[in-house]
Amino acid sequence: MSAVQNELTDQVRLEMEELVSNMCMALNDPKRLMVIWALSNGAMSVGEISTTLGLPQANVSQHLAILRTRGLVDTERKGNSIFYTLRYPRLVEAVDMLRGVLREEIARRNGLLGSD
Repeated sequence: MSAVQNELTDQVRLEMEELVSNMCMALNDPKRLMVIWALSNGAMSVGEISTTLGLPQANVSQHLAILRTRGLVDTERKGNSIFYTLRYPRLVEAVDMLRGVLREEIARRNGLLGSD
């Protein structure tokens, strides 16, 4: 392998490690994924997210804190309320792509089970 290939491989390895330690940790919870889904329609307060998802406000606040710490959501204060938005709206596309892969895998498995 050439020096350039080694450098590229090292760069990809570092990016993958950061992806796992930062982004994947933040996305490793179905409730946080639902919060991201809720925010795909625009800015929402904790109360609005809580109502939309049917989750306790305290629970939503905890998940938002993790998403904020990991750099996935932004906040804006309006009066007494704090509104959350997705910092990277294309994150919803990435989650939807993963959902598509999951559906395909489930269909594949069901096909294997049905062919026995």
